[in-house]
Amino acid sequence: MDDQGVVLFYAVHFVFKLEKALRARGVSSKPIPTPRHLSSDCGTALRFPWEHRREVEAAIAELDLEIEGIHHLVD
Repeated sequence: MDDQGVVLFYAVHFVFKLEKALRARGVSSKPIPTPRHLSSDCGTALRFPWEHRREVEAAIAELDLEIEGIHHLVD
């Protein structure tokens, strides 16, 4: 696995809203089960290539999404 990021959410509908916005920006992302070592809230998170972190942060701000956090996952 390359360096990946994961966005944690408070509600699952935000996952799909951000996924759609990232797709429009040409950034790949994938809904995944939330890693339990990161959170026990919403059961779905969004994984993305870490190199696109700035685009992800910009999309979150533009959509005014409430997120739990963004985490860097490494091998």
